[in-house]
Amino acid sequence: MDQLQAIAEKLQKGDANGIRQDVEEALNQGIEPRKILEEALLSGMSDIGEKFKANEIFVPEVLIAARAMNAAMEVLKPKLVEAGVEPVGRVVLGTVKGDLHDIGKNLVKMMLEGAGFEVQDLGIDVSAEQFVAAVKEHNPQFVGMSALLTTTMSEMRAVVEAMEKEGLRDKVQIMVGGAPVTDKFAQEIGADFYGKDAAEAATMAKARLN
Repeated sequence: MDQLQAIAEKLQKGDANGIRQDVEEALNQGIEPRKILEEALLSGMSDIGEKFKANEIFVPEVLIAARAMNAAMEVLKPKLVEAGVEPVGRVVLGTVKGDLHDIGKNLVKMMLEGAGFEVQDLGIDVSAEQFVAAVKEHNPQFVGMSALLTTTMSEMRAVVEAMEKEGLRDKVQIMVGGAPVTDKFAQEIGADFYGKDAAEAATMAKARLN
């Protein structure tokens, strides 16, 4: 089996230890880091995203694949930096203040990374001030917000308003998602777009890159 195909298969099986070894082996064989990223990891994650969208796999399998992706990137990232490989774009991501749910956010992070984005994950219970500080520090193209509780959805509006107040609103596209969030709500608070699930969020972000 071709080495890149072996990496993609280990990713889909969620074999974190095996994928580390395979990535190291591929690098030792002289395969370019960019090629490993694009033709094995991103290609494998794209397949995961398609299967997730089609309900062929579910959240546990996606999270296991995410763990394998992270293991592979621990080995590959220093080599990508050395080779000057840039991400397709940058995203600041977090679950809004008052909300401690992170499975949906973690899925979005994984799908975005699988689409080639660099993601700054601020975690859970993230205030508007923290989102603003992260945008100033990382200069992303996108800010992604997640909420699972109807009571915390209003925090999304607070973040949009804080971005406007700080003069940052025109510099980023704001995407929102989570179980109670709708496209109509996204429009009402002045967000740029709504992703109904993690795979759609990544697809839409990639399509909106300038």
